[in-house]
Amino acid sequence: MKSQVVTFLIKCPDQKGLVAKITNFFFERGFNILSCQQYVNSIEDMYFMRIRLNADGTNISKEELEESFLKLAEPLQFDWFVNYGDSKQNVAIMVSHTSHNLYDLLERYKEGSLACNVKMVISNHNKLRHIADMFDVPFYHLPVTKETKQEQEAQVKQLLDTNKVDLVIMARYMQILSSDFINHYPERIINIHHSFLPAFQGANPYKKAYERGVKLIGATAHYATEDLDEGPIIEQDVKPVTHESTPTTLKRIGADIEKLVLASAVKCHLNNQIIVSGNRAIVFPEAGE
Repeated sequence: MKSQVVTFLIKCPDQKGLVAKITNFFFERGFNILSCQQYVNSIEDMYFMRIRLNADGTNISKEELEESFLKLAEPLQFDWFVNYGDSKQNVAIMVSHTSHNLYDLLERYKEGSLACNVKMVISNHNKLRHIADMFDVPFYHLPVTKETKQEQEAQVKQLLDTNKVDLVIMARYMQILSSDFINHYPERIINIHHSFLPAFQGANPYKKAYERGVKLIGATAHYATEDLDEGPIIEQDVKPVTHESTPTTLKRIGADIEKLVLASAVKCHLNNQIIVSGNRAIVFPEAGE
C-alpha cells in the first residue's frame, strides 16, 4: 500500500480487550498509529473508535486489509468503515434564494479549506447562478412545483448519481425532500437551519423571534432524515443577543452563525470524523491532522 493516511471508523457493543485487539491487528500488519480516539456510551453499552494509520512501508493491498479486518470484525460485531485518503469526495450544493451559505462554502472550497470536489450547484430558482459562475462551478436550474416534485427529484438524483456525488449539502434549499430521495443518500445529506425550530416555524422566523424578545441566536447542522429537521446533529452554535437587536440584525447574526456551523459540519463529514448511532452523531475532534 502506498504511503497514505488510512482512517477506520468502528462501532460495536462495548466489551473488554477492544483497544488491544484492534491496535494489535494494525501493528502486526506494519501500520503506524497516528491517533486513536474512542468513546464509550455506557447508557447504550456501545463503543466507538476513530483510528488513523500511516500505511507507509506496509505490504498489504486494500482488498487484503479489508478481508483480514473482516475476520476480526465479525465475531466482535463491528459496524465499520474505512477511508484510504487517496481521493476527494464529490459534493453537490443545493440552494434556493439565500446566498450566504453558498458564498461561504464555495470560497472555502476554492481556498482549499474544504477537501472535496464541488461538482455542481443545484437550485429550484435561477437567482444564484451568478455565484456559481463566479467560482466556475456548474449550475443547474431545476424548478419545482407541487405537481412536478417527483419528476424534479428524479432529475436531481440522475445528476447526482451520474456525477458520482458523495455528499449533498442543503445550503438553505427551501424544499422538503421526499423520503425516497433522503433514503437514497443515507447519512450523505447535510442540512442547516436556524435554532428557533420548532418554536418559530415558517416564514419570517427572525421577526417572530424579535417579537418574543429572544436572547440567543443559533444554528444547527444535521444529517437529513425523514423527520425533516430532526436528524442526527453534527454541529451547533449560539450567540447572545439583546433587546436592542432588530429583526435585521438578528437575521445577520443568524447568517454568520449558519456559515460557521455548516462549514464545520461539512468539514467533519469530509474528514471522516463522524459515526452515526441511531439518531445521534458521534463527532470526534480533529486529531492533529
